[in-house]
Order: sequence, then structure tokens, then C-alpha cells
Amino acid sequence: MKATVKISDIVHTYNAEKHLRECLQALAPADEILVVDMESTDSTVEIARQAGARVVVKPRGEHRIPEAYRDFAIHEARYPWVLVVDADELVPKALFDWLRAEIERDSSPRAFLIPIKNYFMDHWMRCYYPDYILRFFHRDGAHWPYEIHSRVSHVGPEVTIPASRTDLAFVHLANEGVARTFTKMNAYTDREAIRREATFKPWKILTDPPFRFFKTYVLKGGFRDGWPGFIHAVHDAVYRFSTLAKIQEKRYKGGDSDIARDRGSIINQPEKDSE
Repeated sequence: MKATVKISDIVHTYNAEKHLRECLQALAPADEILVVDMESTDSTVEIARQAGARVVVKPRGEHRIPEAYRDFAIHEARYPWVLVVDADELVPKALFDWLRAEIERDSSPRAFLIPIKNYFMDHWMRCYYPDYILRFFHRDGAHWPYEIHSRVSHVGPEVTIPASRTDLAFVHLANEGVARTFTKMNAYTDREAIRREATFKPWKILTDPPFRFFKTYVLKGGFRDGWPGFIHAVHDAVYRFSTLAKIQEKRYKGGDSDIARDRGSIINQPEKDSE
């Protein structure tokens, strides 16, 4: 009888106690659960160990994104097939069964694009579905770049799970509201601005945000999601505007700026001779 191909699940954490217990419970079908923690200060590590996960704690330092240790984690895992999961995501058992059957049938190196359900204001945002994420792959020859929203570089073809199989989709538990979404935007656009700086053109500030709204609300069908769809489409436009504005600000600062000139004219003005 052919031996079962084993799977390692990898979860990256930092102060992730809110959803971690549910996340790890859903990962029970895996042959190994590896939690790579970035020095959490809450009960994350305790929850992970109670759930039977193998925990590796890595210094957080200046790192603020899980991509900092994704490459380390995939090569630290015990088994060559790895499923990478965020601490606020749920993996349905049907997906495990489907993936295991696929690699039992053909164990050659491949990567799988998995649909994910995202929520906003308690509403499943169908305009973002399937929002494919590449999270299951053979680690041999794989490399995960240290860059926000990056995806793994892998060996072999990509297999796309049909969007119609909603029973196989990740469930993203974040379900953020308006305030949290806009709070996170500032930090995310700081990193996004660095990534996009090399290809930046000033005219994109005029064209990209409106098109981003149109793409989300019309082309992707955000109008079908009611007010949550409209509000998130506006957020998408503002997100892109903020990213581009930060790049332009960086380029515009310095030199013969108005404030530098005005400050200099006041501070360096000659004193009048007293009579």
C-alpha cells in the first residue's frame, strides 16, 4: 500500500490570541503544526503549546510582517508538503481531504491556489472572492521573499482550486470594521509605498484611485454587497491614493521648499541698526 504523504501546517504569530485557538483546532488533520512566533507578549505561545503545536520563537526585532520568517518556517517544517496559514484563518477539513488526495495521486512538486472568503462589517465580501492565495506547495526549491504581500517562489506548475468549491475556501476571521481597516491602512501603505516607488509615476495619483474604486465596485461586483461593498471600494481607492501620495511626498520634500525658504528668510534676516 502506498504510504500517506504527510503535511506540515505553518502558522505565523504575533499577539494572535484572539483567533489562534480556533485556527489550530481547524488544523487538527495535519501531520504537524508548526507555530513560528515573533515574541508575542500575550498568551499566543501558551495557546499554541496547549494545542499540541511545535513552537519556535524568533526575535521580532524590527520585523512587523509575517513574511519576515515565512522562508525560515517552510524549511523548518518536518514534512516537504506545507500549508501556510495565518492565525486568523480557518481551514476546512474538506480542503485537507482534497489536498491530501491530490498529492497522493501525484506527489510531484506543485503549488495550489486556494480561494479565501474575506469578511467586512460581518458580510462575506463576494466582490473579493475567490481572492486566490498560494499557500500549499512542495517546499523543495521554494523561497518566500521578505516583502509585504509577497508569495512563495516554487518549483512545478500551479493548480487552481475551482472558485465554485466554496467548501474548500479558507475562512478569514478578521471581519474588520471601518475603524480597524483605516487604522491598519497607514502602516500597510508605508510598506506598499516602498514596494511601488521604483515604478511610480506622478500622474498615477490622478488615475489609479478612481480606477481602483471602479474595479472593486463595478468590475468585481462590489455593488452586489450593499453598503459594505461601497464602503470597501472607497477604502480601496483611498488605500491606493495614500500609497502614491506618500511616494510623491518623499520625492517632493527637501530642496528649495517653501517652508525652508520662509524659515530661512525670517531666521537669517539681518538685524536693523539701533538708532
